[in-house]
Amino acid sequence: MVITDTSIKNDIATSISHIHSANCPLIKTVHHAFFVMSSEAELFAIRCGINQACSLNNVSKIVVVTDSIHMAKKIFDTGSHPFQIHSAAILNNLQNFFIANDSNSIEFWECPSRLKWRFHHNVDKDSKSFVVTPSYPSKISWEFCKKSDSNEIIKLWKMTFQASEGKGKNFLELLNDDLNVVKPSYAKGGPWLQLVGHSNSLCARATRAITNHVPIGEYRL
Repeated sequence: MVITDTSIKNDIATSISHIHSANCPLIKTVHHAFFVMSSEAELFAIRCGINQACSLNNVSKIVVVTDSIHMAKKIFDTGSHPFQIHSAAILNNLQNFFIANDSNSIEFWECPSRLKWRFHHNVDKDSKSFVVTPSYPSKISWEFCKKSDSNEIIKLWKMTFQASEGKGKNFLELLNDDLNVVKPSYAKGGPWLQLVGHSNSLCARATRAITNHVPIGEYRL
């Protein structure tokens, strides 16, 4: 069983994986990285855990437990994405694992941190216990750059929108279960935009329904 989690403090990501066999802890891996997104750190933790598990003797089944199942799916995503170096490394390990015995198998389980399942909760606490001192200079990942640019765009848009005299009056605020306003976010694909992002026509219709504006022309400005 490979149990993974990640935390970020002061732009430093801590990726941790714990490996258990028959409920007994065997291996713990800890890695730190500067200026990377939590999504990349999560996939890297899965990569490290699978690499360690595949190197053990007499292992016929691997169960990966993570609170970021959306990142685990990137392993088998054949499209272009910025995490391909990790996906390729994982697939290489799994190929050797399956070649060794065609009855070997792997499963991925999603375990949200809020459930506080004992084994995952221990990894979650472990990931938050590290206080790392930054060491510069350091490379900045593509995902982190994209996040920084996106934050600047959203900040500029908010300032421009509030000062605009031509903004619409029929905007709908989406609320979560706690009746708090759902704000735009890029974490884990966003809170709801990923549901309409796969289709341009659906996204256009949803935008019109939510904002009473067609997403062209003056709306785009």
